[in-house]
Amino acid sequence: MQFKHPEILYFLFLLVIPILVHLFQLRKFKTEFFTNVKFLKELSIQTRKSSKLKKYLLLATRMLLLVALIVAFAQPFFKAKDSINATNEMYIILDNSFSMQAKGKKGELLKRAIQDLLEHTPDNLNFSLITCSDNYWNTDIKSIQRDLQELKYSATPFDLTALLAKVKAHKTAFNKDIVIITDAIGVEQNQMKGINEADNLYFILPEAEQTKNIAIDSVYIKQTLENFYEIGVKLDAYGADFEDIPIALYNQNKLIAKTLVSFESKSQDISFTIPKENFHGYVSITDNGLNYDNTYYFSISKPEKSNVISIGEAEKSIFLSRIYTSKEFNYVNFPPKGMDYNSIDKQDAIVLNEIKDIPQALQTTLKSFVEKGGNLIVIPSQESTLSNLNTFITHFGAVQFKALQSDEKKVTKINFSHPLYNAVFDKKVTNFQYPNTKVSFELISAAPVALSYNDQSPFLAVVPNGIASVFVFAAPINKVNSNFQNSPLIVPTFYNMAQSTQKTGVNAVLIGENKPFIIETALSKDEIVSIKNDNATAKEGFIPVQQILNNKVKLTFNDNPKEAGNFGVYNTNEKVDNISFNYLRSESNLDNPNTNIGSDFKEISDIETVFNTLQSDRTDSQIWKWFVLTALLFITFEVLIQKILK
Repeated sequence: MQFKHPEILYFLFLLVIPILVHLFQLRKFKTEFFTNVKFLKELSIQTRKSSKLKKYLLLATRMLLLVALIVAFAQPFFKAKDSINATNEMYIILDNSFSMQAKGKKGELLKRAIQDLLEHTPDNLNFSLITCSDNYWNTDIKSIQRDLQELKYSATPFDLTALLAKVKAHKTAFNKDIVIITDAIGVEQNQMKGINEADNLYFILPEAEQTKNIAIDSVYIKQTLENFYEIGVKLDAYGADFEDIPIALYNQNKLIAKTLVSFESKSQDISFTIPKENFHGYVSITDNGLNYDNTYYFSISKPEKSNVISIGEAEKSIFLSRIYTSKEFNYVNFPPKGMDYNSIDKQDAIVLNEIKDIPQALQTTLKSFVEKGGNLIVIPSQESTLSNLNTFITHFGAVQFKALQSDEKKVTKINFSHPLYNAVFDKKVTNFQYPNTKVSFELISAAPVALSYNDQSPFLAVVPNGIASVFVFAAPINKVNSNFQNSPLIVPTFYNMAQSTQKTGVNAVLIGENKPFIIETALSKDEIVSIKNDNATAKEGFIPVQQILNNKVKLTFNDNPKEAGNFGVYNTNEKVDNISFNYLRSESNLDNPNTNIGSDFKEISDIETVFNTLQSDRTDSQIWKWFVLTALLFITFEVLIQKILK
């Protein structure tokens, strides 16, 4: 037992006062003699004995009363068992990612967690709340009550490492109590690295009762017909025993197709046929799982001719004119010395077809061309020098040419999952008429490979930069060196390499992926483009980060917008392009919660238990009230002694 004011205990010396009062009686007794006093003597003896007992009881009662009062004023207490952490600051990390839409025993996990915080957080507690989307530093529950009630699900997935880094960056002289409320979907054990050992971590892991979920993963152009697009919708199912679900396709919010999907496997592809016109809509499903991944927004622009030029000898470029026909392409071939540099920025793709030596000026121009979103196809010449090739190719990525090899090689491996070919083949082909080359450069590439030789070395490497790609062949493909021009692969390969995905593909940007987007519009120095939601009831739009590239504008969105949907790109009030935004699908699988994430820390069932535990472990047990009650009890004893004992 300890005392808050131990100096008051010096008043215990006052105990001598009742002792002195009882030892030195000021009253004197006078003896009187009577006849026949035998009876009176016996009565006197009894009275004196009773009086003596009463005095001792009163003395003891008053001394104990005085002791109880003095000790009460000294404020005794028992020290808390966790008093060393009594000054810790409280931080609450709340997972408001989309996986918290899952339903538990008391409703949606996030809404239940918010309700628990509002009900059980002490009004006088100062704390900081960190979510995937918002931060509230040094606040109290009343100040953020409305914000919590209106808290929306975040398009940013739950990243425990980043959120803990925010807490760590919040400098303070005190240790920290960190309460983490999450369903632990996608959380890995290595995200706990860097935790301060002096901090206390508490995990609250709400569990979902319904873990089955169906998500729309993506939408892509499956096949291009003369007047129609066949689009594919990929759906992923997590769990088992799914019933048929409806899927609907909308354009400009108008229903244009609807069907039922049966899940015979975990992944299903559904096809729709739409006209070759501007499409600005979405595909939607209805299931009993999460809601956020039930809609996928996308835009397809009306087909425009792609602008393609090739630089090389006319005789070696004849095969390109047969692929890039006037119906779909604006194609022109230039000899190496007759190149019109001013036309490069207007192209969608450029083919360097067996140029012996690439001039420095052309290298610089092509580097800028790729940075602005143009595709570049590099076919080396047998007479090219390694130094010239490598000096040029290092501008774009980790690809390097090695010595020319005279061994004949056969191209035997197709990367069917690569964007060049994922819409070309219905299934993997094994009995394909594979091409060969007589001489080839050894190509060292850390980039993805679309075609490979039988010795697993790259024949066609692809270096992406987010908005364009550089396609690098390992060998010349003229008819003397290779039969690639006679192969069935030649048309889809060169056709797809020259296509601008934003002109002929699906425009669907993932929020938070931070992938650049190129639009074709001419801006003056003082003009900017803005992004506005097509939904009139939605909030105002936003202004993306933008870079003017001659007749194009490169847009970067960071974490905008906050909500998925169909948007328009506006130059002042003029709409110049359509664009769609979707949420990342990383939270769709509810079957993989990392329930062991809190095994090395304190795992508690709910927030009420956290606050109650901290209160009981870190609060001193004040017992001065018991001494006040004891003093009142002794006062009662004294009154009873005065009345009962004569």
